[in-house]
Amino acid sequence: MSSPIFELSERAVEAMADADPLLATYAGLAGRDDRWPDMSPDGIGGRRDLAAALRNEAEACATDGADDELARRVLVDDLDEHLERHGAGDQWRDLNSITSTFQGVHDVFGVMSEPDDVASRLSTVDEVLGGWRETLSEGLTHGVAVARRQVLAAVEQGRAWSTPEGFAEQAVLPGCAGPAEAARRAYADAADWLEREYLPRALDADAVGEDRYLREARSHLGTTIDVAEVHAWGWEEVRRLAERIQRECAAVAPDGSVAEAIDILRQDPQRAAGSADEFLAVMQERQSTALEHLAGTHFLVDERFRRIEVKAAPPGGALAPRYTPPSEDFSRAGCVWYPLGDRSTFPLWEEVSTAHHEGFPGHHLQVGTQMALGDRLSRYHRTMVWKPGSGEGWALYAEQLMAELGYLERPDYLIGMLAAQMFRACRIVIDTGLHLDLPIPDDAPFRPGTSWSPDSAVDMLCQMAFLDRALAVSEVTRYLGWPAQAISYKLGERAILELRDERRAAGTLDPVAFHSDVLRVGAVGLDLLADQVRA
Repeated sequence: MSSPIFELSERAVEAMADADPLLATYAGLAGRDDRWPDMSPDGIGGRRDLAAALRNEAEACATDGADDELARRVLVDDLDEHLERHGAGDQWRDLNSITSTFQGVHDVFGVMSEPDDVASRLSTVDEVLGGWRETLSEGLTHGVAVARRQVLAAVEQGRAWSTPEGFAEQAVLPGCAGPAEAARRAYADAADWLEREYLPRALDADAVGEDRYLREARSHLGTTIDVAEVHAWGWEEVRRLAERIQRECAAVAPDGSVAEAIDILRQDPQRAAGSADEFLAVMQERQSTALEHLAGTHFLVDERFRRIEVKAAPPGGALAPRYTPPSEDFSRAGCVWYPLGDRSTFPLWEEVSTAHHEGFPGHHLQVGTQMALGDRLSRYHRTMVWKPGSGEGWALYAEQLMAELGYLERPDYLIGMLAAQMFRACRIVIDTGLHLDLPIPDDAPFRPGTSWSPDSAVDMLCQMAFLDRALAVSEVTRYLGWPAQAISYKLGERAILELRDERRAAGTLDPVAFHSDVLRVGAVGLDLLADQVRA
């Protein structure tokens, strides 16, 4: 499709990708994998000016028809958010445990394979991190800093990535041994700087307060929330799921407690993969089977993204699985990455629903569908826009849907899905509670009438969502450094279920049509998603 707004979208993608090659690589936009963005104040200011110019051009651009109007709204809304973040000084807060430049520079090598590009970037990690440090330093001069907890987490990661194990997979590529050592030194230097220069000026308080929290929520969700309603609904979900989990656990431990049933699921070798290779093979088989069975019956799946890979994640990153999308031309497959650690056995009870969340029909179907719709969605929409509210909401909906369709065929896997739902419900009450200093209700099923702390949040995740303690600590650190993102899963799922209920009540629910209507919009804000699906 060619129209003024689609042509502008094309130019905007190229301009933004040229200005931020790191973003380009993650988005699968070829031709820039040998260089880094300028993360200094000047470089970030240049990208801010580019966004402003593109936004003004988009606002004035002529449109003709619904596809054009959607293209303009998506482009303007995304650029407005970019400008709002810059105006709020978020570039000075670009430091946390999971999604800041510090992790992005390291993790991007996981989606690169061309040795010359890998060598070029490895040898210049010090430059991109140097610019990033300049920006953080500028923030300190303006009195803007992040919490100590986030700094300490980044220091620990930097230390891990500066050891011989850091960049080990890249070091074996032709011509990459020396550059890998340079990258390790760059992370060692950055970790030293964070500990020596930044940490003494970091904030003691983790909470970000209501104003920033609501702004972050609008960014992640694409809608404005009523925090009190969201917090109360989160507790309702915690109660409902606790009761359901208790009922379902009777199938595993008829005469035992929930804790005893979960212990069986964790410890029984017959319910686990016996090695990392076996685990990855089982996860790959779940993806392939779901694709084979459900393509055409519940989902429309373009042939270009019927390939999905499952791999071990590089060490040192976050402890949760993650998905990376296919490249724009689909030459690079979508991939689910699993952090394996030093485990020798892999209980499967909670991994099956997670596989469908991260892969098919979760993120892989969602992102692949969006990227394949070149005739309906602008290039900017397809490659640059991904809101967690609809993005993570769809993936959580996919977990529940697979239970409805019978693909969680063992009680183990159903309990795992319910535990995943409980995990996301706990996130709502923890995230809002910690950042907004909300009390735990007197009738809550966890520590009623008390106040939140990071330690109590960890305890809730361990006791009610069945996380091991190391993962729970990592999760709480994530919430505190990435405010309002954690609530997007359940709130996005709720929005999609409400849209499905509307069609069911009207007698017009066809699964293939409904799923296509949700997915064809892409991972946009929830308000826009609802408008498009209802239209």
